[in-house]
Amino acid sequence: MRDRGDGSQHRSRVTVSSETDNSEPTPTEEHSESGPEDGGFQFNGEGETTSRADEAATGPSAGHIVADHPIKGEILRETQEWFRTADLDESFAEAPETEFIKSNFFDFSYLDDHEEVERIWVDKPYAYVSILQRHGEEKLRYHVHEPELSEFEEYVRDDLEKILRNSLMYQDLEEEEDREVVFERKAEEIITDHAAATVSDGTLLKLKYYLLRDFVHLGPIEPIMRDPAIEDISCDGIGIPVYVYHAEHRDLKSNISFDGSELSSFALRLAQRAGEQISVSEPLMDGTLPDGSRVQLTFGSDVSTRGSNFTIRKFANVPLTPVDLIETGTFSVEQMAYFWLAIENNRSLIFSGGTGSGKTTSMNAVSMFIPEDSKVVSIEDTREITLPHDNWIQSLTRESITSEGRGEVTMYQLLQAALRQRPEYLLVGEIRTEQDVAFTFFQAIGTGHTAYTTIHAESVEGVLNRLENDPLAVPVQMVLELDIVSIQKQTFKSGDRVRRNDGVTEIRAGDDAGESVRAIDVFQRDADTDTHRKVNKSAVLQDIADDRGWGARELGEALNDREEFLQYLVDEGIDGYRDVTAAIHAFGNDREQLMRQVTEGTLAPDDLTVEDADELYQ
Repeated sequence: MRDRGDGSQHRSRVTVSSETDNSEPTPTEEHSESGPEDGGFQFNGEGETTSRADEAATGPSAGHIVADHPIKGEILRETQEWFRTADLDESFAEAPETEFIKSNFFDFSYLDDHEEVERIWVDKPYAYVSILQRHGEEKLRYHVHEPELSEFEEYVRDDLEKILRNSLMYQDLEEEEDREVVFERKAEEIITDHAAATVSDGTLLKLKYYLLRDFVHLGPIEPIMRDPAIEDISCDGIGIPVYVYHAEHRDLKSNISFDGSELSSFALRLAQRAGEQISVSEPLMDGTLPDGSRVQLTFGSDVSTRGSNFTIRKFANVPLTPVDLIETGTFSVEQMAYFWLAIENNRSLIFSGGTGSGKTTSMNAVSMFIPEDSKVVSIEDTREITLPHDNWIQSLTRESITSEGRGEVTMYQLLQAALRQRPEYLLVGEIRTEQDVAFTFFQAIGTGHTAYTTIHAESVEGVLNRLENDPLAVPVQMVLELDIVSIQKQTFKSGDRVRRNDGVTEIRAGDDAGESVRAIDVFQRDADTDTHRKVNKSAVLQDIADDRGWGARELGEALNDREEFLQYLVDEGIDGYRDVTAAIHAFGNDREQLMRQVTEGTLAPDDLTVEDADELYQ
């Protein structure tokens, strides 16, 4: 995984077999009583080879780690190095001894019968996740690795949890940041008072990790929530492994599961974190977690025969960019240049497709083409849209706060309010079944606003059928205000599921004086070659040229410049959110200069900066 320039973590690709390396020993190996590690070398905390005399001189905490498996040795050395360089509060606990890290931190028994495909630290040095493949199987599994606790450590942990609950019961922790700071301080105090005299420093640090994980964060699924490659987390019932949806490997079974009491307790906690209530009498809940992730809960076995269940759709703090979607093959460079020019010139569009096809992701990405200072208003049920614009009002619906239904804020109400805010661009998360929302959306387009939304339909015909028939029943004359429909699909390539644009279609009036809709395909996907090709001239782009007084040459230059610039970003690997934002804004500020530099080959990635780019990102 390339560094996106936005804080994303690197994911290690592992091709080492789980068998111990039995190659001819090196001189260093011959002096090792514990066997080879990573090709046979022994390492101290700084990655240098050492002798046993060196270890005796420096002390055990600075000693090297010798392991019987290269992957085990790599993880243990990284753990040791983290503790060696970390700024620990030594009044609470010092760095654990080398032998403790080697023997009492992680359980590596999974390496006996699995190959490790890839690995990423999600909370170093306490938690990492890996994609595993059992010997003799093709199926991949998702494995969460956290410090193992002995029976005595589990007993101490249970005791500390009871004390903490009693201590924090009446403490008000409103702000998320204050919540963690206050809890960490309180946890350290309680651990010190009740456990420090009986356990080692390494155990103290492990106990603190679990208390923070379970009280402040999301317990057993917290490592999964921290993995940037995971999109969905699904628990289907009692004793059933939690499944994750991985951006590359898709549906994977994990090693996390809940028993009956654990699952009921966790479901109640998820509801509380979302600011909602759930009970046997009201067993269904939709909500939003503090980080913006969407959660759906079903409580109890009355309405779900396998017990309580939940699905979390993670919120992407750093959304994908147009360059990301080109690199993954979702769109072509030519298509993105088309969207760029259409959006800059106030053409409205709908992204359509099935669940998980990338509708909102695509709409969010192309919205980066909205001119830098234009006023944008977005309206959603749950927070999914993220824009780099300062002049942006983000609106969310709200359920009623009383049993009588008072306090509810609907999408229709927000849409009406938005039109009084004079937006140039209006983004609606999704049109579902509310006729008044659909009517107001198309009325907004008809009164001069540029509007985007998503809808569930697998084809252009499906989009038009949903719009024109009940329950939406939008008149044909209003549908004709729409300019473009983009169809997104989830499909297969070489056995892997991928997201692809299936086609881009323009909406035009039929030959019967505007009483019917004519759909003209402009781009189509060729499934055999997994490429996109232009199949018709664009009437939308010709309208833009006519509006701006361009001839064929000016229109061609506008498109070619955007294609060349996007291709330059792809070729240079400029795909981080901040970097792409800066590049698009720089293009809008001085297109001629940038294109001259691209043509001459003198444009460096560092030249693509705009004032206050970091502030825009924040």
